[in-house]
Amino acid sequence: MDSGTGPALPMSDPTTRRSRSRVRIVVAKPGLDGHDRGAKVIARSLRDAGFEVIYTGLHQTPEQIVRTAIQEDADIIGLSILSGAHLSLFERVLRLLSERDAKEIGVFGGGIIPANDITALKAMGVAEIFTPGTPTRDVIAFVDAFVAQRHPA
Repeated sequence: MDSGTGPALPMSDPTTRRSRSRVRIVVAKPGLDGHDRGAKVIARSLRDAGFEVIYTGLHQTPEQIVRTAIQEDADIIGLSILSGAHLSLFERVLRLLSERDAKEIGVFGGGIIPANDITALKAMGVAEIFTPGTPTRDVIAFVDAFVAQRHPA
């Protein structure tokens, strides 16, 4: 996940602001990776678009991330991974969500992830993967679509 252009919909639209303000997103940096610029850009962009964002900070375990998502009643978790441990970390988060009867919480992510691994991550249940250079408006549009699909009006 990386920087890009602004929100998909203008925040002056009261309906957009109201519906996005009900969406809770946990953004996390699992594992030992210490590079969080992309995660902070995504967290801020989602917040500026009107979503409620909880950024957990660096060096989070999958257990901490899932616990936070459940406690915060999150709709979706965004994981930023640049360490190369994406397959095991995403798998662990998805397994913990399942074990804690929280499979309704979606998971998306980003980072430096090879195309073959993106296919594997989606097969295991990750909703979407964003690679460096993805415009933030694409991430915002994805969250809008994900929430609309999970919670139709």
